[in-house]
Amino acid sequence: MPLSLTLLRQLQAASPADAWARLFEHAWNTCSTSLAPDRASSEVTKRDADLGAADLFLATAGWDLWKSYEALVPRTADVLASWWAERGAGRAVLVLDALSLRELPWLLKGATERGYTIHQARATGAELPADTTPFAEALGFASRGSLQNNGGASKGRLPGATTDSTDLPWEDCAAQINASQDWLLWHHWPDERLHELGAPGHGLTALAREAAEKLTSDAFWSLVHTLTTGRRLVITADHGYAASGHFPDTADPAQAHYLKDRLKRGRWTALAELEQPDPGSWVPPLDLHLKTAHADATFALGRRKWKSQGGYPTLTHGGLSLLEVAVPFIELSRTGGA
Repeated sequence: MPLSLTLLRQLQAASPADAWARLFEHAWNTCSTSLAPDRASSEVTKRDADLGAADLFLATAGWDLWKSYEALVPRTADVLASWWAERGAGRAVLVLDALSLRELPWLLKGATERGYTIHQARATGAELPADTTPFAEALGFASRGSLQNNGGASKGRLPGATTDSTDLPWEDCAAQINASQDWLLWHHWPDERLHELGAPGHGLTALAREAAEKLTSDAFWSLVHTLTTGRRLVITADHGYAASGHFPDTADPAQAHYLKDRLKRGRWTALAELEQPDPGSWVPPLDLHLKTAHADATFALGRRKWKSQGGYPTLTHGGLSLLEVAVPFIELSRTGGA
């Protein structure tokens, strides 16, 4: 679906800060409306395609907006740290690794149907690169794994939190939540599935079906119930993901060779690792060099894939597209909670 003429004119006339706010709002509105579980795959795929026009804008006429992303987009780690400091004791955070805006409907609908109060629900921004370790670092931890078995206690920007990092089933996670007033639980789903479903023949449709099942299950909401017992809960993510299996192939052989040479099968590469650090001569560029808080790197710009040995992954992250960088930030409480 093309961008509406109204939105396009707004983006062209807006300041960079307003343009980013409108793009995030557009992504949220596209993804957040209710879904029926039996239509999850087709509708999620359609919504992903509908956002293609916004990514095209960000890769062409608006590509220079990415240079202002870190300065202007409220990033999840900063928003989370501020929320933590303002709330006082009785706080919980559930990070679902690689949760994107596509999965929003299940969380919003489930919270409403099960009697939770939604205090805020909005999109916040991933770190650049949109990867796991940069988010952990932005929260003051060495890595996701450092949170395991309370390894993040007395560290980072969420002081006082009991921490864990796990891929256990929801039921087992709930059983491990003790009476500590403050919790940070980082779960590895759906990120672990991105890599398993990234092979050709799988991808977005399979993950959409799985997300519908997992995020509407009694087991998941039992975990939420446990985390909201005496606590206010934020459900969020470190980054989203690209449904790169639906991206068009780069048709120009010279451009495809350039991207393959610089990015291999990925969405970003540290500049120091490039044999040819100089960018190509294409305008707008195919990849964008950004020196971020976490890396001096080049990033795939927009929705592109290219032929590579073993096939380009159908699900991946780390590049510059809306659903890689925009993630849910949902604050919940319940009666008898906080």
